[in-house]
Amino acid sequence: MIKHSIRYIPLLLFIATFFGCTSPRSSRTVEVLQQGWEFRLEPDTVWRSVALPHDWSIEGEFSESHPAGVGGGALPGGIGWYQRSLKIDPSMAKYFLQFDGVYQNSTIWVNGDSVGTRPNGYISFEYDITPYIDRDGANELMVKVANTPQPNSRWYSGSGIYREVRLVQTNAVYIPKSGIYVKPDVENQTGIVDIEIDLNNDSQLAAELQVINEVIGPNGQKLNKSIQELSMATGMAQTVTAKINVENPELWSIGQPNLYTLRTNVLQDGNLIDAMETRFGFRTFHFDVDQGFFLNGKSVKIKGVCLHHDLGALGAAFNKRAAQRQLEIMQGMGVNSIRTSHNPPAPELLDLCDEMGLLVMDEMFDMWSISKVDYDYSLYWEEWHEKDLTDFILRDRNHPSIIVWSIGNEIMEQYNHEDSTGGRIARELSAIVRQLDDSRPIVTANNDISPDNSLIKNGGLDLLGYNYHHDSFEKVPEDHPGIPFIATETNSSLATRGYYDMPSDSIRIWPERWDKPFDGGNPGNTVSAYDNARTPWGSTQEDTWRIVKNNDFISGMYIWTGFDYLGEPTPYTWPSRSSYFGIVDLAGFPKDTYYMYKSEWTEDTVLHVFPHWNWTPGQSIDIWAYYNHADEVELFLNGESKGIKSKGEQDYHVMWRLTYEPGEIRVVSRKNGEEVATKTIQTAGEPAKIELIADRQQIDANGKDLSFITVKVLDDQGVLVPNASSRVAFEVVGEGKLVGVDNGNPVSHESFTASKREAFHGLALAIIQSNQQSGKITIKASSDGLIGDELIIESN
Repeated sequence: MIKHSIRYIPLLLFIATFFGCTSPRSSRTVEVLQQGWEFRLEPDTVWRSVALPHDWSIEGEFSESHPAGVGGGALPGGIGWYQRSLKIDPSMAKYFLQFDGVYQNSTIWVNGDSVGTRPNGYISFEYDITPYIDRDGANELMVKVANTPQPNSRWYSGSGIYREVRLVQTNAVYIPKSGIYVKPDVENQTGIVDIEIDLNNDSQLAAELQVINEVIGPNGQKLNKSIQELSMATGMAQTVTAKINVENPELWSIGQPNLYTLRTNVLQDGNLIDAMETRFGFRTFHFDVDQGFFLNGKSVKIKGVCLHHDLGALGAAFNKRAAQRQLEIMQGMGVNSIRTSHNPPAPELLDLCDEMGLLVMDEMFDMWSISKVDYDYSLYWEEWHEKDLTDFILRDRNHPSIIVWSIGNEIMEQYNHEDSTGGRIARELSAIVRQLDDSRPIVTANNDISPDNSLIKNGGLDLLGYNYHHDSFEKVPEDHPGIPFIATETNSSLATRGYYDMPSDSIRIWPERWDKPFDGGNPGNTVSAYDNARTPWGSTQEDTWRIVKNNDFISGMYIWTGFDYLGEPTPYTWPSRSSYFGIVDLAGFPKDTYYMYKSEWTEDTVLHVFPHWNWTPGQSIDIWAYYNHADEVELFLNGESKGIKSKGEQDYHVMWRLTYEPGEIRVVSRKNGEEVATKTIQTAGEPAKIELIADRQQIDANGKDLSFITVKVLDDQGVLVPNASSRVAFEVVGEGKLVGVDNGNPVSHESFTASKREAFHGLALAIIQSNQQSGKITIKASSDGLIGDELIIESN
């Protein structure tokens, strides 16, 4: 089917909004069930009020003895219960509960009747609760969440109803969940929108219907519409198709994510009985075996990162602003693509990628029928994989940001070359995907790169994906001819923000082998941030990028990882409880290699010099600089030049080796002799004061919005104290509250939900959330012996 290139038409994003109606019959209503919940954790018997999304694990204490282990973040699991009342409109005909994600093994009851059970902790699902509703009395909802037995994950999963829940009420004739599929294409400057709309008639009568589809442009202008009329017998399900043309459409792209809206109205006897809006974008893309990835006809190198689903101090409880902040930080270093490792993300994450112009590799499974940990999804594979994959594709197929479906990460079936099971499963999954969406390529992320890997050899995949093996990338055209290639997971570099091992030009490979316990390392379970530490299967940040950059056939790369995440603290075990892989730490503070990518992946002028300048007199210190837009850099120590350096063609940093003396480092970059940028680093004195900096001074008074407050420990001259560990206490007054604290230290066992936090290398983080009242939020920070600080956030 595919020989030298794969071309894929555009798709779009599903966002449901709902319209009221002045007719006797209402359109659907949707209520987000955020407030009004009570929760208890076994064996407790006392219920307490919580708001959703909710993750009870993040509230717990770190312990080596928790069954999840340090791989699962050293936090508790268990069995939790949620309950609340449901207020229904008795005039409606159908009632649905929609869950975007519950970790895991959820069971739902309505009025004491079991509605259903879903093992998968990441999948979105819906129950028709109409048969269980009491239209004349009270309705009670109960949810049991069993994150046990453990370990059931290789990373921190969180526990609870950690994504949004909705009550959807419709008429007897309605559009079912994921029932709109929009397939836009562009031909000769004309946008062609093919539309499929599923309709159900659960009434006792036949229905004469009119379906009106209208396309709305990025600026709100009405462009074109179609009208279909049909008759539906009682109990019937039917798909209505339509086609709408749009002249000279504005394309969705990385730089300009233009989004259109399909407005769908269903009328019966002239009355609006159902309505939805579906955003979408026109774009074309393809993967070429020789030239890599093309978007809208232009060559684009995919510069991606893998992201786990946790949000640091907030745990797994999804918050759209927290996810947006992560994506903004990634875009700041030049990232243009996200891999949702290794499971379906919250749907709002995909909404954000659509809005912000980020490409997505959307991933479904971390394992198939063979387990990776004792109690993982392999236990449910046979019964649930088809249903889960189907729901995943139906939910996500309208997002223009998604360019690849990944059906498996490092699947264990890949290793048995004599057994065809892996190839058979891959073909089965691929067939399910293509039946539901044939517009995107399908990939598995493989760390067995042999041509005899049955997933690659017999899986019917469209793309070849390698996890690691950067030293084999250039042999791909020979080893796997005729199939486009992408590096699905790369690097596994290791770093602790603010810690430096010297000499910096000596590489640490930790652990020695993936299967050999690590008994070395540094005091405090630290890892050097010079980009001179990596796993045995990985590489430094610079080494893999050098290969990807210089080979056109490599479509791009997904770095492991963009952010540190809870769990999997390779190369260490306890007392570490979060990862070292991130280019950005768990609190959202960039590590130094962030600026290497920024210098390579963006057009921003970059001059980043590190490390700090607080050392022991006479100590030999390596100074690195990442820079761009210049052909040389010169370093001055206390006014004396220590030499001019220039990068070679394949170099991404320069280095000076200096003997430490207190004072000032000043580095100047130049282009053709003209100064481009200057960076100064000064020796800091003792901690003297605190500075608070908000990422946003104004937030929405919706009970969800956040302001992330960076906490700096400074000396009396305003210089960051690089080794400060002062404990900072927070007080919040007004229309908001403190919902999380962090410092980026993978070894810290302080609670994320406390009101104080130690600084780590001079920095800490406080997360402020609005309530549902407008007004001022005052944040005060104090620490023994330091001058405190305060700032005001406006909540409107």
